[in-house]
Amino acid sequence: MKEAVLYEKLPNDRVRCTACARYCNIPKGLIGLCGIRQNIDGRLHLLVYGKVIASHIDPIEKKPLVHFHPGSRVLSIATTGCNWMCQYCQNFDISQRRKVEGEDVTPEEVVETALKMRCDGITYTYNEPTIFIEFAHDIGVLARKEGLFNTFVSNGYLTPEAIKMLGNFLDAITVDFKGNGEKNFMQKYIFVPGPEPIFESLLELKKTNIHVEITDLVVPQIGDDLEAARKLVRWIYDNLGPDMPIHFLRFHPDYRLMNLPYTPIETLEKHYEVAKEEGMRYVYIGNVPGHPYEHTYCPGCGKIVIKRYSFDILAWNLDEQNRCKYCGYQIPIIGKLSRNVSKMRFLPVFFS
Repeated sequence: MKEAVLYEKLPNDRVRCTACARYCNIPKGLIGLCGIRQNIDGRLHLLVYGKVIASHIDPIEKKPLVHFHPGSRVLSIATTGCNWMCQYCQNFDISQRRKVEGEDVTPEEVVETALKMRCDGITYTYNEPTIFIEFAHDIGVLARKEGLFNTFVSNGYLTPEAIKMLGNFLDAITVDFKGNGEKNFMQKYIFVPGPEPIFESLLELKKTNIHVEITDLVVPQIGDDLEAARKLVRWIYDNLGPDMPIHFLRFHPDYRLMNLPYTPIETLEKHYEVAKEEGMRYVYIGNVPGHPYEHTYCPGCGKIVIKRYSFDILAWNLDEQNRCKYCGYQIPIIGKLSRNVSKMRFLPVFFS
């Protein structure tokens, strides 16, 4: 446990948390909705500082980040708690847990473990990392000194204060929309008012040097409306440009939505087509191994420049400057193909 940085003191020993867009107003002795930020004697404390509930080695493509250091390996870590209450969360056992638990570990030990396991970076994921941002910050600053990069998998429900702190250590972020970012879906199945804070965060992130990719979990029957998808894509095109990678992810039943089916592949393909119609150059379908829309296609000549199967890179048709080998078109990718393409992946990590 450690005193938080992102909060404001209020009268009567109340505090206002500024880590996420809920801006919880927390009376003395109580805890914010996320379950891990508590007002103790008029000061906000991060209860999970130094506690890791889940840790694995993953390929960067699993995040998914496909335009950022392709083929690299990351140490993924999480704490308990979350600021969203997604009724379909595949990590609900940790995200919706309201008991602070985890393995005791220092920022130094996290970085040492990442280096020992020959990782290229550290990813803060599985639950919403913004709620434990002070812990992530202290790890991330040390990680950068050791030549490691840092990435977030986030719902994007951020604040300007959080994004300012992210600028000190974060290199890339995946921002996850759900159900095409449709307001009614978010209110009913996530218990947040709407997507506006995500859009505001993306505009703020645009001003930084943090690489961004966007995902959209397409939930069948309740969050797969094509007009909502078109509206979302148009906003992305107008505000973030045609080179922003977009991933449409297949839903699988989990937690409290076990009654729904997997997203039909045809539905995902229609979302892909909508994004291409609106002018987006790099559109992907996720969670469908072997689908042709897992690949990166050159906008110049239409040929496959990065061929994938699930999280594996099968072919790399880019030169040293990440230009298409067939026509010379510049593909907007940060970093080169990692020579550390993982043979140690999907491994649980124990710090003790």
